Amino acid sequence: MDAGVGATRASWCAADRSHPAPGWGPKPRILERAMSALAPTDLEYLDRALQLAERGRGRVSPNPLVGALVVLNGAVIGEGWHAELGGDHAEVAAITAAGGPAATRGATMYVSLEPCCHQGRTPPCSEAITAAGIARVVIASDDPSEKANGRSLGMLRDEGIEVEMAEGEIRQRATGMNQPFRKHARTGRPWVLAKFAASLDGKVASSSGDSKWISGEESRALVHQWRSEVDAVAVGIGTALTDDPRLTARGDGTLTQPRRVVFDASARLPLDSQLVAEPESPPVTVVVDRGAQRAEVDALEASGVDVLVATGENEAARVESALEQLGELGITSVLLEGGPKLAGAFLDAGEVDELRIFLAPVLIGAHAARDPFEGRGSETVAEALRVPTPDVTRVGDDLLLTSRLREW
Repeated sequence: MDAGVGATRASWCAADRSHPAPGWGPKPRILERAMSALAPTDLEYLDRALQLAERGRGRVSPNPLVGALVVLNGAVIGEGWHAELGGDHAEVAAITAAGGPAATRGATMYVSLEPCCHQGRTPPCSEAITAAGIARVVIASDDPSEKANGRSLGMLRDEGIEVEMAEGEIRQRATGMNQPFRKHARTGRPWVLAKFAASLDGKVASSSGDSKWISGEESRALVHQWRSEVDAVAVGIGTALTDDPRLTARGDGTLTQPRRVVFDASARLPLDSQLVAEPESPPVTVVVDRGAQRAEVDALEASGVDVLVATGENEAARVESALEQLGELGITSVLLEGGPKLAGAFLDAGEVDELRIFLAPVLIGAHAARDPFEGRGSETVAEALRVPTPDVTRVGDDLLLTSRLREW
């Protein structure tokens, strides 16, 4: 590498670029020529890159899902994906599969996410692309993190590489698969998926608190799959006391286990509960308020439980405080499983990013039966949160309604 090229790379990766404040500010400025109409073959190759990226699901967090392929003279000569945390990124894996720089000079790379240009667990992918002699890079989505934010695109162009960004449906799919990574990059807080099973009359438990089982076996198996794909599973102390759950992912093909999180203001989680009494299980974090008794907190910590103290004047503020602390631990995604009081606090805090609702062919009745969300809510229908039209899927005898409340 000559001094001039090295200086160019360093200036792009170390430059002081503007970055949006966490929350709902403008999206990062992307330094690319947006392509409104890629060729049909380009879209087909990007579709394949997204398929490859999915192979890393549940294996690479807090890194994003990324897939890549190398095409030369109309033929795919190498494919790759980010397969494990600390392993080769998708771009490097694809170049290696193609036979290395001797085989890739003049080729086009298709990648689902903007290549990195910083040294992390692995070297920068932008340097690997340049060293491989890639002539053109087609990218499905941007990387909103502060270390990327369009920098590698300018660096690649400075090396004489043609760079094109996708828009439209393929970009939406690419950003959709990495919502946890994108939210964490922009806000520092994990992406929250709230799921619950409800009866046809909208109840998640009977008046006695019984909820086993509203949904069918197929739906419950799907929840175990979701647990294996997120960084953490969260419940309230009411659910923990009533059900004594383990909150682990069980089923064929389970690769990873989530951190178990209990929102327990007064540190009441029993030391003989399954969550505390099984030290070989995945980590357990208990979120308490500042008013929790020191003796109870010390007992939990002595049993191997991690304790976080959430601050704030109300439950919604304490939810946000807890999520910020979980984000600092590298948690990028949380599956919120209940109960209604905790779900209501998350909704009031504006921290539910996606809903997945199993609607079961059951009628519970009784005005004292539990509703899914029991927070402050809205005083009028006009003030209520309008949920985007959900996708509907049949799961056994249940209907699964899925709606993304925001895009990151």
